[in-house]
Amino acid sequence: MNTFVQEIEEHLKTKLIPFWESLKDQKYGGYYGWLGYDLKLDKEYEKGCILNSRILWFFSSAYELLKEKNLKEDADHAYEFLKNYCIDREYGGVFWSVTYDGKPKDTTKHTYNQAFAIYALSSYYNATGCKDALDIARGLQLIIEEKMTDEYGYLEAFTRDFRPESNEKLSENGVLAEKTMNTLLHVFEAYTEFYRVTKDPFTGERLRFMMDLFADKVYNRELKRQEVFFDRTWNSLIDLYSYGHDIETSWLMDRGLEVLADPAYTEKLAPITAEIAEAIYEKAYVNHSLMNEAEKGVDDTTRVWWIQAETVVGFINAWQKKPGEKKFLQAAEDVWEYIRKYLVDPREGSEWFWCVEADGTPIHKPIVEPWKCPYHNGRMCMEVIRRMSDAS
Repeated sequence: MNTFVQEIEEHLKTKLIPFWESLKDQKYGGYYGWLGYDLKLDKEYEKGCILNSRILWFFSSAYELLKEKNLKEDADHAYEFLKNYCIDREYGGVFWSVTYDGKPKDTTKHTYNQAFAIYALSSYYNATGCKDALDIARGLQLIIEEKMTDEYGYLEAFTRDFRPESNEKLSENGVLAEKTMNTLLHVFEAYTEFYRVTKDPFTGERLRFMMDLFADKVYNRELKRQEVFFDRTWNSLIDLYSYGHDIETSWLMDRGLEVLADPAYTEKLAPITAEIAEAIYEKAYVNHSLMNEAEKGVDDTTRVWWIQAETVVGFINAWQKKPGEKKFLQAAEDVWEYIRKYLVDPREGSEWFWCVEADGTPIHKPIVEPWKCPYHNGRMCMEVIRRMSDAS
């Protein structure tokens, strides 16, 4: 077990942190937005605001954990870019993307994107004490609640001035969804972090509201899985089992329960999260790794970087809930071995491959782009270090 933690700590310190530090744009701010599979850096590629928020979260959390001065400087650099360029000074909210030199590019306002900024800003505040960051996060929460919500929950995509538009950005598999499990999950994650650092009562109530949605609308008790894409009133649109999102939800929901500390909600949700993790272990954990998803019962066997990272945390979380269930700890260590062998790119100046085929062959997708970030794998490292240190 100690070797497992040592390897992951070394990976964080010697692979992930130096790689993302190397992408710092000293001229225009923020971090470069594209590194191809060929390891060619495009310094003039757009900067995704989700990517910047996730980098801000990563360095803030790494600084909080490791207390190394350079990590605070890295987080400060990401914060300045988010504050000065990603936030729309005219209409409020966070853009989808800006140009390499900070001009608005894709001005879509997506609820998911606002959530990641709140998540990052809350962590940055917690790590540095920057009250301005917390004020920005509070303002973004107000925008979500006033402009991006209906009586049934959180909506998805809007124009720059907050008129509803179709949700191409978070719809896949041939459907256009008015509500998604994914956006709900990440609003929940953001509000959990905001509540952790503020104990704001309104945020606590919204966490309860979202937990009820997960338990009563999103979770399919019969199939022991979450549904993924919905119409406005939470009717499922497609037979899709998102293995990665389910294992991620299992521990993010438990984190929310821990932070909220409401016994009634723990009683309601904790059995569901345990059921989700067990179902994933039984159905999707194959050949030392987690498959991607199943549409209409047909498995997509691609091994995706973020899914493997979330699996390690999800299985450790499941083991911590039931320490007698050693299979979950063994599975987490097994998936880490798979990551080391197949997903970590051995080339100098790289990080993890986006995904590999079922046989471990890398698929030629970018190493960095608007969705490929240090949030999942960086968080995996930090969660393992924290959780396993507490367990030893």
